[in-house]
Amino acid sequence: MTSNLVVVRHGQSAWNEKNLFTGWVDVDLTALGEAEARTAGQQMKAAGLVFDVLHTSLLTRAVRTAHLALEAAGQVYLPVNRTWRLNERHYGALQGKDKLEMVKQFGEKQVQLWRRSYDVPPPSIDATHEHHPLRDARYRLLAPDALPSSECLKDVVARVLPWWHDTVVPQLRAGLDVLVVAHGNSLRALMKHLEGISEADIVELNVPTGMPRLYRFDDQLRLTGPGRYLDEAAARAGAAAVKAQTGAK
Repeated sequence: MTSNLVVVRHGQSAWNEKNLFTGWVDVDLTALGEAEARTAGQQMKAAGLVFDVLHTSLLTRAVRTAHLALEAAGQVYLPVNRTWRLNERHYGALQGKDKLEMVKQFGEKQVQLWRRSYDVPPPSIDATHEHHPLRDARYRLLAPDALPSSECLKDVVARVLPWWHDTVVPQLRAGLDVLVVAHGNSLRALMKHLEGISEADIVELNVPTGMPRLYRFDDQLRLTGPGRYLDEAAARAGAAAVKAQTGAK
């Protein structure tokens, strides 16, 4: 028995277009983001991928990307699991700030440390801040101390892996094919685990928007080969664009 896992970062969001740190702020897709989502669905359909279950975050840009992709793939009927554990990394006080302006204010080295390091979070916000998740009704059933005021990638790994082991691993062991539509950093956390990427090397990993990445597992839940994007050339270009958002070369 074999199983497939496909992961997709949401299409371009309104704040991606404006080059703002987004995090847990709930912004919608742009027209380009909608097109990226549909293209992802077309690519998965062309690859003959048929899924048994969908997982998304609680954020609109991932939810709508998943729906548009599945509409294009002819699979809108899929059962859905939505979880805060797949939310984007919480960028704390950086949320809503222009990335290039932050580089001018704090320097490229510091911003890159906040943005891509494994264990250095940005400055946090307090519970009264407009972007604190305590102020968002979708998290009202969660324990307040589970809600972040800032996160580093290490924190995201810590919240993503329980979802992976408790929910997705049993599905894959049962032979189900799983689609995950989430965010750059929640997917970086998952890819670090799946691909055994070191804390040092994960700094260089950039996840492009709207690009399906396929993993195949054998009946012992071992990868049968490295993960691959369905369109490798476009994914490389997309990852380079993500890296350049703070002027990094």
